[in-house]
Amino acid sequence: MDWAPHVTVATIVEQDGRFLLVEERTEDGPRFNQPAGHLERDESLLAAAVRETLEETAYSIELRHLVGIYRWDHPSRDLAYLRFAFAGRVLAHHPERPLDHGILRAVWLTPDEIREQAPRHRSPLVLRCLEDHLSGRRHGLELLHHVA
Repeated sequence: MDWAPHVTVATIVEQDGRFLLVEERTEDGPRFNQPAGHLERDESLLAAAVRETLEETAYSIELRHLVGIYRWDHPSRDLAYLRFAFAGRVLAHHPERPLDHGILRAVWLTPDEIREQAPRHRSPLVLRCLEDHLSGRRHGLELLHHVA
């Protein structure tokens, strides 16, 4: 059997010292995550990150840089995730837009509030990506190429 990780994108969006998260319904109950989701066929990583953020939060964003690339193996399932985490800034809010199925709400939290919610994070990637962003990790988007 072939093995492949699930390729996902996530965005770290800061505004006025707060970060945009989603509270989502999971098999383990409500959990917090950055706006995130799976890469779709024929979609670039950058387009996926912008799309997922809009679908999950109703915010249009502009990506600024890549924070990092992370592999995480789920401890109780035979799943591995390869996450591309980007930082971006808000361009517009579309409050009339419905949020994706399973998203309970979009919420703005301070770094300390996010740390306090660590037991309710979707995965350890939530805090790791935030901390890497706060520590100044910045990689140019020109590292990524979508060759069609």
